[in-house]
Amino acid sequence: MILVAISMIAIIAMAALSIDVITLYLAKLEAQRSADAAALAAAKIIALSGITGDPSNGTSNWGAICGGSTSAATVTALAVAQQNSIGTIAVPTASVTVTYSAGSGGAITQNTDCTTLGGGLTAFGVNPMVTVQLTRANLPNFFSRIWGNAGTNISASATAEAFNPSDSGNSGNQTTGTLTPVQPRCVKPWIVPNLDPLNPGSTCTTNCTPFVDTSSGSIKHQGISLSGGPAPNTGVIGETFWLMPDCRHSNPNGCSFRGGGPGVQPQANYPKGSDIFLESTPNLFYVPGQVGTTTVMAIPSCTSGDPYEEAIEGCDQPTNYSCGVPNANVADLTRNPAGTTSAGVQCLTHQGDLTNLTESSGQDYFNSFAAPSTYPFQIYAGSSNPLVASASLAAGSQITVSPSIVSLPIYDNTTNLTEGVANNVTFVGFLQVFINAADTNGNVNVTVLNVAGCSNGSSNPVGNPVISNSPVPVRLITPP
Repeated sequence: MILVAISMIAIIAMAALSIDVITLYLAKLEAQRSADAAALAAAKIIALSGITGDPSNGTSNWGAICGGSTSAATVTALAVAQQNSIGTIAVPTASVTVTYSAGSGGAITQNTDCTTLGGGLTAFGVNPMVTVQLTRANLPNFFSRIWGNAGTNISASATAEAFNPSDSGNSGNQTTGTLTPVQPRCVKPWIVPNLDPLNPGSTCTTNCTPFVDTSSGSIKHQGISLSGGPAPNTGVIGETFWLMPDCRHSNPNGCSFRGGGPGVQPQANYPKGSDIFLESTPNLFYVPGQVGTTTVMAIPSCTSGDPYEEAIEGCDQPTNYSCGVPNANVADLTRNPAGTTSAGVQCLTHQGDLTNLTESSGQDYFNSFAAPSTYPFQIYAGSSNPLVASASLAAGSQITVSPSIVSLPIYDNTTNLTEGVANNVTFVGFLQVFINAADTNGNVNVTVLNVAGCSNGSSNPVGNPVISNSPVPVRLITPP
């Protein structure tokens, strides 16, 4: 009995220690999960805001996203941090700190305001980073109170980066000086030429300046424009134009170029003239990409079963979209994408009326429709948004996730395509756009949200791809 009594003291002490240690361990995991989620959410806001397309802050818009406690990224981080309780109690706002730094320009002191980071920082928009630190004070314990330990502080920290590969070879966090490309895993098969239809203006055809510099992968026209066009700014972010198939409707079984015969390549700002199937300028022609034989993923129930249409409605295989690898991709001109593009966009975005091109007929939309006039761009849930249909969200609610946000490959159009056959092409970057509306002829009105360049592989070796849904992927990294 004496031995049992002595043993019981040891057993109970070990059990008590185990309970307290497990409590602390689980609380630490919960704190880290909360910090991770908050950092990723804030970095996603940064990625969607387009500031990575304005690395020098030429339009002075950084502050709206990460300029202090009331900015969009900070508010999002605080809200997400409080969604996950730690030890059954949510972390108060005062115990959460959100700071910003940059992945370029050397070591930068973290600051709560991305516009006053100091340290000689001139390019926060190149690989911006957000760090979330949180503390759960006085986490209650059980048996260790016997020794006067009433509570324990648990803390966690996480840093997330919005990585834009454009000009990443010159970033301070790259030691090799080579460009790091991305490979988005949910790209729509609309291959567009490297032509910016709003720079220098609506009169350009084949002589438009490019979206990305094919030698360095950098964005050619950095900055943010309002109301759908470059004036008064020249930045590509915010540009609104029509994507139109460069395939004659008279050839439904293949793609023959518009504009007078063979040799006329996809171009920008093609005049409508007497072609009733075209929309007005500014516009940019696209050709269909080759859809993989592997089953397309995340296909909604409204699909008709055509593989090309399914790639628009769901996600095609990422191996079909390798950026920066010479001739690694295929433009499939054996098909005409017009009809299936309209059906695919209608199913993807929940657009109810393909003839209504001036307001939402169920799809998510900008304020103002198709041409946001204020920054940051605000997206609102359409009446047919699945969350609205399930009564989880009210129509007109502001949202940050939408099926209307898609990525498109940009190809190096210095090499001509051949009609009616499969063509090997080189992708030199990606456009992230918001789909405003589609018509019945395969024309899609879009607004540019971001640009990611990866060069054409001729002067910069290609590294391992960063897999993401976006051309500006968000990832957790080691804090600087």
